[in-house]
Amino acid sequence: MAITLTRHRNTIAQTNMIPYFNKEQVSTALSYVALIPALRQAFTEDMIVPRRHAHTLSEADSSSLLLMPVWQPQGHLGVKLVTVAPHNTDLPTVHAIFILFDTKTGAPLALMDGEELTLRRTAAASALASSYASRSDARHLLLVGNGSLAPHIAVAHCQTRAITDISIWGRSVEKSETAAQVIREHAEFLAHIRLHIVEDLAAACHAADIICCATTSKTPIVLSDHVRVGTHLDLVGGFKPDMREVDDALMSRATVFVDTYAGALAEAGDITQTLANGSLLRSAIVAELAELCSGKHAGRKDDAEVTVFKSVGTALEDLCAANLVWVGQY
Repeated sequence: MAITLTRHRNTIAQTNMIPYFNKEQVSTALSYVALIPALRQAFTEDMIVPRRHAHTLSEADSSSLLLMPVWQPQGHLGVKLVTVAPHNTDLPTVHAIFILFDTKTGAPLALMDGEELTLRRTAAASALASSYASRSDARHLLLVGNGSLAPHIAVAHCQTRAITDISIWGRSVEKSETAAQVIREHAEFLAHIRLHIVEDLAAACHAADIICCATTSKTPIVLSDHVRVGTHLDLVGGFKPDMREVDDALMSRATVFVDTYAGALAEAGDITQTLANGSLLRSAIVAELAELCSGKHAGRKDDAEVTVFKSVGTALEDLCAANLVWVGQY
């Protein structure tokens, strides 16, 4: 593999042509069967991940620009550029591109569709966390939010738990139907799963074993009163301090896991707001993904525990995914 990669680097240098891997190529390279264990390994490796830059483009519509650098001292370097436009209706909320470099030489190696890469690494990290934090007998998954990330989360979670039922809730039934259709396209290995479009969120929360929230809400959507003991909550939507997906009461009863302490403690409203108002104690945030993956923390303690995994995204996941795309193409 080293010879192949070296030859391709030399070709790029000679032709000044940087390859671009489109959505389809990224999707093919990042099957969840491959990506989830790759992330599990990556969280135990030496990677330098500075805190991401976040810039507000417009206060009126909360649009943002994110810059996420990451590198391996003896491997690759990457930067993801992301724009978030919550007001979009006919276009996705998130647009992104990932640039891969050789760390030693600084030479650019490839451009990649950052949207597909982000969707897949986010869903894979969510499922990876669930393998530690949800009950091993979890069968019913509820998706709160029906955007482009929702189907990816569903498919990824089916790799780590034996899901039999997937419920989808969103403010638009039509968008929920679209999300269900995307999930049905994976019928080859999801044919046994029952899909439900739900409108009663409280009842759906009470029935679920795993609740995955992928919204840009600034007010709590999932309430503690509707969540039964033993439930795992996966919060992937909010990425700024003013965003919330669950209420104070739920956070106060939960054991909390995060993707990274640095990101969650600075950027996640479900964490920062509840720490500030006393609903969440710092001691309740028991582990980040690196500690789970390395075995330093075992994850869920018992079947009655209410667990929360809060992620804001880390560039470590991006570079792990980009490396898989790179290796898969050459």
